[in-house]
Amino acid sequence: MTHFRMPAAMAAVTVAVLTAPVALAQDDHVMIESGAFEYAAGPGSLQKGAEYAVLYGDPASDGVFAMRLRLPDGFHIAPHHHTKPEIVTVISGTFRLGMGEEADTTETTALEPGSFFAFQPGMAHYAYAEGETVVQLNSTGPWTITYVRAEDDPRTQ
Repeated sequence: MTHFRMPAAMAAVTVAVLTAPVALAQDDHVMIESGAFEYAAGPGSLQKGAEYAVLYGDPASDGVFAMRLRLPDGFHIAPHHHTKPEIVTVISGTFRLGMGEEADTTETTALEPGSFFAFQPGMAHYAYAEGETVVQLNSTGPWTITYVRAEDDPRTQ
């Protein structure tokens, strides 16, 4: 097994790049060691308490992106859908995922670390975090989230 160790100076540059709202060109490469990036509060499309880190690309622009979401225990994402495919891997914690326009905690599947799901645009779903939960979302931008009920959208509260 080959291990890569990023020099401290390179790690600092990587952190600076990730915190800047700059999309990387497709021919650029990114290599990030675990823990070498920082989470920020947000995004604004999720209720307060969520944190995120963009690992690659820019979710607000055309093109591929990768982003991590860190959700506190008990965090709930109300029923919603997206205009682009959603491709998600559970990194830590338990991500309870349900399908449909009505959230029901008894009708979810517990996805543990290493679990994966991919949804086509327009598929209504919802989620709950058990324990602090980290998921990685990969897709193409511009990324949108549309809540089934407008009153669930934190951008309008």
